[in-house]
Amino acid sequence: MTRFGKVGKERRLYPRIEHIMPLKVAANGYDFSTYTYNISCVGAYCRIPKYVPPFTKVMIKVVLPVGAGNKKNNYEVECKGVIVRTEDHQKEGFNIAIFFNRISDEQRRKISKYLSQFLPKA
Repeated sequence: MTRFGKVGKERRLYPRIEHIMPLKVAANGYDFSTYTYNISCVGAYCRIPKYVPPFTKVMIKVVLPVGAGNKKNNYEVECKGVIVRTEDHQKEGFNIAIFFNRISDEQRRKISKYLSQFLPKA
């Protein structure tokens, strides 16, 4: 069990993992440095301090450390997305769900490779 609920088999085409990592979001002239609560090859869930409504287009930038020990490579991923859900989190800001609607196959592969480090081995 995690802080978000039960751990079970992921049924999505692109698995989502609960993982905290730095993320930059640019929306409506604002730049937010935040952290993910979960991420997949098609989206991320995070918190920002300002209300940004659903359907707002955003730019995403994240650096993914991939590999083990001294053989880590940092993969920089930049893509465009759209906010699909905004939730008021009282005085702590707003939780947003972002769908990566404009992401290259190469960038998606980088995220997939990064996430594969945390998925259970079959």
